[in-house]
Amino acid sequence: MRSGRLVKRLDIYIFRQVLVALVAATGGLTALIWLTQSLRFVELVVNRGLSFAVFVHLTGLLIPSFVAVILPITTYIVIQFVYQRLSTDRELTVMRAAGLSPWALARPALMVALLTTMLGYALTLYLVPASLAAFRDYQWQIRNRLAAFLLQEGVFTPLSDKLTVYIRSRAPDGTLSGILVDDARDPSAHATILAERGRLVEGPNGPRVVLLDGSRQQIDHQTGRLNMLTFKQNEIDLADATKDTGARLPDMSEVSLPELLDPHPALERDKSKWVAEGYKRLTAPLTTVSYAMVALWSALGGAFRRHGGWVRPLVTVGIMVGLLALGLAIGTLAARDNRLIFLMWLHAILPAIVCGVLLMGPSLVPTPRRLRESAP
Repeated sequence: MRSGRLVKRLDIYIFRQVLVALVAATGGLTALIWLTQSLRFVELVVNRGLSFAVFVHLTGLLIPSFVAVILPITTYIVIQFVYQRLSTDRELTVMRAAGLSPWALARPALMVALLTTMLGYALTLYLVPASLAAFRDYQWQIRNRLAAFLLQEGVFTPLSDKLTVYIRSRAPDGTLSGILVDDARDPSAHATILAERGRLVEGPNGPRVVLLDGSRQQIDHQTGRLNMLTFKQNEIDLADATKDTGARLPDMSEVSLPELLDPHPALERDKSKWVAEGYKRLTAPLTTVSYAMVALWSALGGAFRRHGGWVRPLVTVGIMVGLLALGLAIGTLAARDNRLIFLMWLHAILPAIVCGVLLMGPSLVPTPRRLRESAP
């Protein structure tokens, strides 16, 4: 009874240390990645007048994807660190002297790894696709519905690949002066529009600019002559999309798993990529357990040393780098040829099996004492 309570308390002790360290490491690394990636959107706040709340909302939608990527790696780092510290402080020595086997010592970390794997599936199957879809919808809205607010004085502002706007100045009442619009959205009617002044209004498809006292210049492709039309008032739609293509096409990173595994017939050309992305969502969370087993084999496998060692951790760091590189290579190959998808499953599961066998190895090898005990 007392030994059972002791084992339970040791499990809770190790479990709490691994879990707290995992939350701290994942949170810190996620914040660092968010900070570096969000610098791409700082211009929207500094130069283009969007509020800080819009910036936080937009970049915050990327956080679930960051967590899903780094969670297996931080699990390995945390387990490696915690167990190496326990070994350096001789706590593992005491626990082994109390009769705990390597598997008993590994049990708390495996519990954390299983919880992390469940969280990984929640992220990759639900939260990440939903957050990326919301991110791209919001980004599309900013580029199209809020395009008018992105105009800067004295700057050629590309609102899309085929629409560029220049304004010389903007008055406090919203009046624009010195307007130039290069509109190539219709390849057969590429036009350059100049206007002395104008103002912004909201249209059914997004912002529009009302141009006053200007001219429209356009090359006639049949004659090669420059046609010029002067006007007192004209309107230009600043929305990035035309009226008949207002819907945004989804990316494979933001659709559900059934849509990836059975893509629309129109996507037949990219079907192999979509299917590979679907199986990546199914296999990626399993790498958490494999990486955890690599760390546990590093800390608990092989010959026991009271003060730990540094050779095995360095070896496992190299193994981890190799596994990460191999995962990227297998993902690329599977996207080209879906017959190689089984390699994704092997990459996700095989390291856990191998490390588990190595960790259990001493208990599988018959020692003289076991042979004497088993002899009739």
